[in-house]
Amino acid sequence: MIDALGAPQSVLVLGATSDIAAATLTRLAGLGRLRRVVLASRASAALDREASRVRGLGVTDVTTATFDARDPHSVGRVVAKAFSGGDLDVVLVAFGTLPDQHDALQHPEIAVDSAQVNYVGPLAACVAAAGRLRWQGHGTLVVLSSVAAERPRRTNYVYGSAKAGLDALATGLGDDLCGTGASVIVVRPGFVKTKMTAGLRPAPLATTPEVVAAAIGGALRGGTATVWVPRPLRYVMAVLRHVPRPLFRRLPL
Repeated sequence: MIDALGAPQSVLVLGATSDIAAATLTRLAGLGRLRRVVLASRASAALDREASRVRGLGVTDVTTATFDARDPHSVGRVVAKAFSGGDLDVVLVAFGTLPDQHDALQHPEIAVDSAQVNYVGPLAACVAAAGRLRWQGHGTLVVLSSVAAERPRRTNYVYGSAKAGLDALATGLGDDLCGTGASVIVVRPGFVKTKMTAGLRPAPLATTPEVVAAAIGGALRGGTATVWVPRPLRYVMAVLRHVPRPLFRRLPL
């Protein structure tokens, strides 16, 4: 169970090799109650390294699992296997990819792949995990969305459209789970300096995985349903959401 300080005892991470996932686990382990962690991602040496790192944080029960984000059945099997080992306090859905917009428009298969990895795979994970959390009567599903989900922008609408679908799904699941003891946190970061964004010019209000992790920790502690990182993005997007479309098209976004 998650205590009043937002400290869980058991966590499943889908997308365990991401920088945000690693920072979040470091923060949760630092709260002193984390005992069981299931790390899931595609098979790689990075997954094994992350397992060793998490054990070094003092977590006694660390296991790994592999899945294919492009195969919803693979995602569902990993979730089911993780819950078969006992209740989970937190499920973190943190996998995805950032396609090059130009390449995606030139090669439709890249756009389709983005939809598979950023929406269909996470959809399978969220639906499977939400059902398990509802059944056990407690726990939190943490879903990494993006500010890109808020309004399609000319420079990243392929990625943004997938994130918009995921954001809507996670928000709906949160409403549906209300009163069951389980809950959903939707996390909407802006530009985060990670391996995935390496080489890209940071956007205004760019942040770090550690700041996102701190926001997730605060939401687990305070029961916040929607998290903007950094917080001022909430107000920036509230304005951009209502900018008339002809004017919005002229903005350098």
